[in-house]
Amino acid sequence: MKKYRVKVNGKVYEVELEEVASTEGKVTSTDNVEKPTQSDVKVESNKGHKVLSFMQGVIVDIKVKENTSVTKGQTLAILEAMKMENEIVAPVSGVVSKIFVSKQDPVENQEVIMIIN
Repeated sequence: MKKYRVKVNGKVYEVELEEVASTEGKVTSTDNVEKPTQSDVKVESNKGHKVLSFMQGVIVDIKVKENTSVTKGQTLAILEAMKMENEIVAPVSGVVSKIFVSKQDPVENQEVIMIIN
């Protein structure tokens, strides 16, 4: 196995790759390979209101969980940028349907943090 760092949509991931033998152009492996879900591939496919980061920084806390009801103005997450902690608040009332970040994840400006339906 070899370790690589991959940057996808501004997020850095550390991945391990395993070389698998191929027979006549067909890949053979006994491991189950998990295919990415539609939400992993394209955020825009989700319906609802997108909550975006308003600047580049690091998510230091997430105050809600998926399927949690939130009200407009409620704190959803804490973003640290330039050594200051900034609250990311709900722009609308609804239910958090998907969270795309975890604690300590770096985020870019205007990156989708979560979806509220």
